[in-house]
Amino acid sequence: MQKSITNLNEKVIVITGASSGIGEEAARLLAGKGGKVVLGVRRVDRLETPAEDIR
Repeated sequence: MQKSITNLNEKVIVITGASSGIGEEAARLLAGKGGKVVLGVRRVDRLETPAEDIR
């Protein structure tokens, strides 16, 4: 059974590895669907661009 992600308003989602790859794309997708994403990374310097794009 496949569920569609349509409305994530008022949901908080924690994403690890959010500075690149699958983590970054998942953060963008989920934020675009209305979710509030918390981004976890090892290297803060690589987080600035994805975080700015998601805001």
